[in-house]
Parts: sequence; structure tokens; C-alpha cells
Amino acid sequence: MSPIEIGAGVVLALCSVVIVLVVLIQESKDDGLTSAIGGGYNDSFYGKNTGNTRDAKLNRLTRNAAIVMFILTIAVSVIHKYLSK
Repeated sequence: MSPIEIGAGVVLALCSVVIVLVVLIQESKDDGLTSAIGGGYNDSFYGKNTGNTRDAKLNRLTRNAAIVMFILTIAVSVIHKYLSK
């Protein structure tokens, strides 16, 4: 294995751990019966500024870590294909 593959493998493992931890930290979106009756509509100040909340930041972190993991997995696969010849 080349140093590039080892480094990418370490980054992939770190991305995996980050994704698992961030998903576990996030709160459940299940509002239960309140959402079913009221439709889950939130017109409060908190509802209008959801981009700045902790959950929004965790969602962005999850998305970005998943994108990095996806791209890195493909890159490692391509690198391994060309280095193993």
C-alpha cells in the first residue's frame, strides 16, 4: 500500500467516526402527535432562523463529512486501481 492510500484510509476512518458521532448528537425530528395534528408548522422566531441553529450546523457537518467520504472513497479506489498494475 502506498502512503497516499494509508493517508486516505485514515481520513476515511475519521470521516466515518465524525458521521456516526454527529448523527448520534442530533435531536430526533419526530414530533409525534403534535406534528400530526398541527402539521408541524413553526412560524416562531426560532422557526424562521433555522439556518443558525445547532441542528442546522450539525446537518451541514453531516452532509459535508458524507461528501468528503464519498469523494475520497472513489479517489482511493481509482488510485488503488492504477497503483496495483
